[in-house]
Amino acid sequence: MSTNIFIIAHAPLAHALRECALHVFADCGPAVAALDVQPHVPPEETLALAHALLERLGPGPVLILTDVFGATPCNIAQRLIDGVQARLIAGVNLPMLLRAISYRDEPLEAVASRAVTGGMQGVMQVAATAPQYQTFRRNAHDQDPYSHQQ
Repeated sequence: MSTNIFIIAHAPLAHALRECALHVFADCGPAVAALDVQPHVPPEETLALAHALLERLGPGPVLILTDVFGATPCNIAQRLIDGVQARLIAGVNLPMLLRAISYRDEPLEAVASRAVTGGMQGVMQVAATAPQYQTFRRNAHDQDPYSHQQ
């Protein structure tokens, strides 16, 4: 049985991530739900809405992805998974979501593990400019005034 994915995050992140996922995996729509936690909405109301969305996903395991550990979306998700075959991961990003969707036919534990790995591997520092546009700074001790970076 495939793992369903439920994104619970501060508005408008959850729906934005779902839309990005649908851009890449157009057929995953029924298996991916999103709940944007709105400011000034009581947590009990949001939890009730989360329960309704979880029911719409149907039976089977669910991977819940939330944005910030300890924030309202994560706290709601923690209350939501009580008694449900689910795993909860905080710190969602797009690479994590795409990885989870790619492997959702694997057992829930494997999907959760792959999602965390995908999320971590998707975070990297990238050069601010392309190498061909970076200026070469010659060290004062360089002998060749005509040297340059290739």
